[in-house]
Amino acid sequence: MSETLHDIRLTVNDVVHDLRVPARRLLSDALRHDLGLTGTHVGCEHGVCGACTILVDGEPARACLMLAVAAQSCAITTVEGLAGPDGSLSPVQQAFAECHGLQCGFCTPGFLTTITAGLRRDPAPTRERARDMIGGNLCRCTGYQNIVTAVERAAQIGAAR
Repeated sequence: MSETLHDIRLTVNDVVHDLRVPARRLLSDALRHDLGLTGTHVGCEHGVCGACTILVDGEPARACLMLAVAAQSCAITTVEGLAGPDGSLSPVQQAFAECHGLQCGFCTPGFLTTITAGLRRDPAPTRERARDMIGGNLCRCTGYQNIVTAVERAAQIGAAR
């Protein structure tokens, strides 16, 4: 017996995509496998690690916990959509590069999207608030200090723009 497919329309990084997916297709799988946007990483598949974090209507969301069919009326931003139209790095991406906020890079897309949303809510966080901002994302390599520094640097860069 074949699985029923559903026609959906996703707006990802300001581009509209029409897809046919099973009802159970995770948004992370639709992004990675159907749309080829492999920047959204899948780590734990339980919403704990944060590697799959994307922005849904500007707010961080775990793509591994959301069904693609549930995302139809949402504006989705993946890590690929953070850079400027000309390819220039966003303040958060620039700060990660400057402050060595990554090592292996697996968790980085989730941090970048999480911090982008966090700085919209709190454009000048204290170091403690920067730590809180990234508290839902796990990294096994960096020790977090450079990531927190990158949050502070991104706030400086963003304020300068």
